[in-house]
Amino acid sequence: MQLLSSRRVRAAVASVVVLGLFLTGCSADKTFTYTPPEQVDGSLPDDTVAAMQDAVSNALTASGASGAVVGVWVPWSGTWVTGLGTQEPGAGAEISTDMSFRIGDVTRLMTCDVLYALADDDVLKLDAPVTDYVSGVAGLQDITLLDLCNGTSGLGSSEPTVKSAWLNTPGREWAPLELASYGLGQARTPAHTAYRDSDAGYLLLGLALERASSLSASELIAKYVTTPLGLSGTSLPAAPAAAPSTGPVMNGHYLSAVEGGYNCAAPVDITKLSSSAGFTDSGVVSTIEDLGRYVQAEAAQKLRTKKKPERFSAPLPAYDGAPSWLQATGGGNLVGSMIGQQGWAPGYATAAYSDPATGFTVAVVLNDSTASGTFASYLAWELAAIASKAPAASGQTAPEFGLPFTAEQYHQAITDAALVCVEQPAA
Repeated sequence: MQLLSSRRVRAAVASVVVLGLFLTGCSADKTFTYTPPEQVDGSLPDDTVAAMQDAVSNALTASGASGAVVGVWVPWSGTWVTGLGTQEPGAGAEISTDMSFRIGDVTRLMTCDVLYALADDDVLKLDAPVTDYVSGVAGLQDITLLDLCNGTSGLGSSEPTVKSAWLNTPGREWAPLELASYGLGQARTPAHTAYRDSDAGYLLLGLALERASSLSASELIAKYVTTPLGLSGTSLPAAPAAAPSTGPVMNGHYLSAVEGGYNCAAPVDITKLSSSAGFTDSGVVSTIEDLGRYVQAEAAQKLRTKKKPERFSAPLPAYDGAPSWLQATGGGNLVGSMIGQQGWAPGYATAAYSDPATGFTVAVVLNDSTASGTFASYLAWELAAIASKAPAASGQTAPEFGLPFTAEQYHQAITDAALVCVEQPAA
């Protein structure tokens, strides 16, 4: 068997997608229009693309993924939207840009979109206690719906307890409160004081939004997010286990641990999964075109019908010791001037970020979740650092835009974090 590092990676470049579409839809029964930033209609320069292809290849080798879909939109220079690699290590169909996948924690942004939309429509108040909508859970009296969105509830995460169940029983259907209970049972930190990554918080928020609106979470995301923005390939699926869509699908995998590392040559397929394993924390599915369009509109808060309160104006450090440019609030992360999110769902690691001032946007997905969202986030940041230096196309002017890190920094971080692949004896 060939080791991961020696597998052949091939690119299948699909048609370039321009975000500059005029979209119309209906949000909360009101007319809604969204015009994305103007985008140069053409490919990014060859040397920029070559550097990005090298970055993706390095991330595939390091992460154990066999394929990736990438979208990079540089309004003043061009675009790069492509599939790289194959469905299985060294074999199978090539990855294409029309394939659906799970967007993992990017779902949190959409859940908070719904919260703010319901508040703007006077269905609920952002500072309403969680106990107004979710009963039977001790210690939530002083926690608000906004705390759940902002990650300031102090609640723990269910992931460490239930991850093995997700991987071993992907067809299991979870009730939101049952799944959240594993995080609720963890030791809590003081509320309102610091950001804490809590999937339980976003699960509780989704449940509260359902009860406040009398609509399902799937209906809420469709009404307030995907329909207004014209995201036809994006949804929160029904609970029964299924592939991300009935159309082309990027197969999702994870690697089995073996003595000394991982069996990278024989990933475990986990394409079919119950969306209830992620629900309003990480259950949404999408395509790369939709994901790029969404995060570009999200960073600029184009879905808001009211200007106040500002959603991303008071971020907190993403974790103890985080660099000053990495902060979190509002269901997302702030990376320098870019706003977005990264994370994972079983089988997939995803990251998507956009700069609200320029529309500069990067979105990536890897078809392996063994290392959670680490490689997707590092790759997105590396690609952003490369693409941010793309020269202006003829007749265009590059804006004053920069990032607080370098491509070399995260290329090396990906290399240093590489999973160890152990060749297994033939059966």
